[in-house]
Amino acid sequence: MSSETSAIAAVGGADPRPAAVTFITTEHFTLQGARAATIAESTGRATMFLGSVSAGLVALGLIAAATRIGATFYAFGVVVLATLSFVGVVTFERVLQSGLEDHGYAQRIARLRAFYFDTAPEVTGYLLDVPPPQRLSIQGLDTGYWQGTRTIAGMVGVVTAVLAGSAAGLIAAVAAGHSAVAGFATGGVVAVAAVAAVIRVQRSAWRQIRQHPYFDPQQAAVPPAGSE
Repeated sequence: MSSETSAIAAVGGADPRPAAVTFITTEHFTLQGARAATIAESTGRATMFLGSVSAGLVALGLIAAATRIGATFYAFGVVVLATLSFVGVVTFERVLQSGLEDHGYAQRIARLRAFYFDTAPEVTGYLLDVPPPQRLSIQGLDTGYWQGTRTIAGMVGVVTAVLAGSAAGLIAAVAAGHSAVAGFATGGVVAVAAVAAVIRVQRSAWRQIRQHPYFDPQQAAVPPAGSE
């Protein structure tokens, strides 16, 4: 019996083969573990980044008190803020990748849940069954327009943008003869531009996920005969 015939028989009411049940169970467990790993990595990277930012700001405060906001403070501040901005950029990129990976794992889990209801419709009253387009929503995920702003990557991106604006503001203040107005104006413009860039990158990444999903959300749980 071919795999397509077995799958169609399962939908028709026949019990699935034990091997198929084992494969589905193993895959579901593996995907859940992969999701946990991506969430743990994102949380760990964000924690390390925010810890670095906190330590850097404390160091800036100590230098400011020791040098009375002199040339040493400005030089040290630019170096620290630029370094933290770089760390923030790489953290943002990796956390965004992890978020997209997690979304893909969730799509595949939703696909497996459809198999449960197709092969054992009697469990429908005990397990949460929703139409295919809503299978990700019940897992707490959404592919809406503002999805990127509610992620760890969004938080890291905004903090990084503020750090980049602060570094640019210090440079502008020194260049303008220690002018606070020039520093705040330049820092604000750079920070806003960086936030806009972060939002654009996130929306582009999530837009690609919506346009190229792993599975067609409207497609039936079992692929038609002849498909791969």
